[in-house]
Amino acid sequence: MKLVFDLALRDLLRERIHLICNIAVLAGVLVPLLVVFGVKNGIFDALITRLLNDPATLRIETTGNSAFTTADVAEVAGWAETGFAVAKTRSVFDFVNIRHEGAIEKKDAVLVPSGTGDPTLPEGLALDPGQAVVSANLARQLDLKAGDPVQIFTQAEDRPRQLMLPLTIVAVLPDARAAGRSIFAPIETLDLVEAFYDEYALPDHGITAGRDLAGRAPEFEGLRVFARDIHSLAALQSRIETRFSVRTEARTAEVTGVLGLGRNLNLALLLTAGVASLGLAAALIFGFWGEVARKRQTLAALALLGIGADRLWLFPVVQALASGLAGLIASFAIFLIAGQVAERLFDTGLTEEGGLVILTFAQAAGISALVLGFVSVTAFFAARAAARVDPAEVLREGAT
Repeated sequence: MKLVFDLALRDLLRERIHLICNIAVLAGVLVPLLVVFGVKNGIFDALITRLLNDPATLRIETTGNSAFTTADVAEVAGWAETGFAVAKTRSVFDFVNIRHEGAIEKKDAVLVPSGTGDPTLPEGLALDPGQAVVSANLARQLDLKAGDPVQIFTQAEDRPRQLMLPLTIVAVLPDARAAGRSIFAPIETLDLVEAFYDEYALPDHGITAGRDLAGRAPEFEGLRVFARDIHSLAALQSRIETRFSVRTEARTAEVTGVLGLGRNLNLALLLTAGVASLGLAAALIFGFWGEVARKRQTLAALALLGIGADRLWLFPVVQALASGLAGLIASFAIFLIAGQVAERLFDTGLTEEGGLVILTFAQAAGISALVLGFVSVTAFFAARAAARVDPAEVLREGAT
């Protein structure tokens, strides 16, 4: 068998034109497919990464005036599609003033209901009562940092005293996570502010006039929910709207569009690869078969030397695999050059970190295995022809 390998490789190197033609055929089909596949990976992965890095992608918020109880919030939080859920108080009461503890300078900001597990917050951060997270914009304007004690306060026109709540800043969100002046606090903080506006007495905070807080039944205006992942977003939005008969806002259309783009790119790539494979198969089958027909004299001579049909069929297969390996090397080399050119020609604004053309080692290995398997299958027809070579018949043809 080693003799057949050596003879096949020596013959292939001697017939350089045949080898170059096979390499050109493979590279002509593989390089465009590799570039398209790499671009698809680069652009689609960049879009998905951008969506995943923006917590707002997974956020669903109810709109309008509705009535939700703590049991409703717990129900939504327990759904398989839900990653995080919290109640929302009435939007008219979520504006407060904030300042350093004891300072004079203050800024107005929006209170946002949050809690441990909120994707907007830094991963792993526990947000307990009496704590808050602020947006970068607000932090810059008041020179806030993690660990700073602050006060949030508000005042209703018909209340004799203003409500002042002490909080501790535990984190500052980057601009990409929260725009404007925002304070992320547990729902208990927002509910306390709403109770103040609803004229309840809050003796723990110096507000003695008003109704008894013990008789208050908490009821919330809306929900702030995050889907478990982008694939669950549409289903979760639909489930919330159906279950509670409310309208919601989410970036479902954008996410669906990106996921649909990925599916369409995969289908287009699969169709293109299928058509290209048919053409490549035809070219290789006839090419390898033609080489066997042209070398019938050589194969007959090998048969006369004692190399039987059980080994003779390896002759075209070895040459096909060697040609395929050389074609892969050439294809990946050209692909790397084409990828660098594409990086310089196109500025998508999506691939600052990952690159426009991406092909992982695992993907390259898989493609190589598929190509070599494909080449082996197409060489089978030539191998059958080689195994059927009859030395006597070939010698008679040569004598005539």
